[in-house]
Amino acid sequence: MEYKDYYKTLGVDRTASLEDIRRAYRDLARKYHPDRNPGDKDAESHFKQINEAYEVLSDAEKRARYDQLGAHYQNWGGWSQDMNQQSEGGWADFLSGIFGGGGRSTKESYKQPIRGRDLEQQIEITLEEAYGGTDRVLTRGTRRRTIRIPPGAREGTRVRVAGEGEAGFANGQPGDLFLIVGIKPHPIFERREDDLYTDLKVNLYTAVLGGEVIVPTLSGDVKVRIPPGTQSGQTIRIASKGMPHLKQPEVNGNLYARVLVQVPTNLNGQELALFEQLATLRQDGA
Repeated sequence: MEYKDYYKTLGVDRTASLEDIRRAYRDLARKYHPDRNPGDKDAESHFKQINEAYEVLSDAEKRARYDQLGAHYQNWGGWSQDMNQQSEGGWADFLSGIFGGGGRSTKESYKQPIRGRDLEQQIEITLEEAYGGTDRVLTRGTRRRTIRIPPGAREGTRVRVAGEGEAGFANGQPGDLFLIVGIKPHPIFERREDDLYTDLKVNLYTAVLGGEVIVPTLSGDVKVRIPPGTQSGQTIRIASKGMPHLKQPEVNGNLYARVLVQVPTNLNGQELALFEQLATLRQDGA
């Protein structure tokens, strides 16, 4: 009797877990299912072989006998008869445990519904769109669906679109489509989680004396008070002007503005004299 390597049939190692075996079976069953390969005798043969392999390897007792006896596994007691009964009775009862439903013949088992695969599609949005949320129109054949990208979406956020994945087989449910969000780089803001970071140019006089400056945010410009003596590189926190939290869009992160003090250039004679006078006073005070 020809030895059948069931592990090789399913493409798994001999140490494969039950979950690994189930996963391999599902993938192969979808690939070789007769509804997907109408009239293909080779596919039908493969479909039967993987069903037979799964029937053995998914049963702990039968798998143990198979592992111990190898080519002689069918000669153990009444197991040969049990395998024959499986062939005669068809794979419907076995398949019903995998795909659901019932049936008493191989032909009927082919009609058990199989859910379609989930699909992924990359989309790219701006930081402004991620801040306020945005819509994308999804076209599938003649159908159009408007998909909402929620406020606070991050790089890698997955947006589920139910029923827009791969079509099912034998009236099985379609899979889902997952839109994978990418965020375009922004010329002003850098995002870290829900916080935003930006550089804020401040003239020397405001940095020394203090004053108000305008800071851009994604929700509009705001006035910020600069304390006297602010140093270049110092960070000013502007509360709740960052990105909305994906799960709680009413809660925002913060905006952090790093002060860059701008030293004046092209000073005239009078201005240079004043700076020299100031430098002298500072030295005398030291």
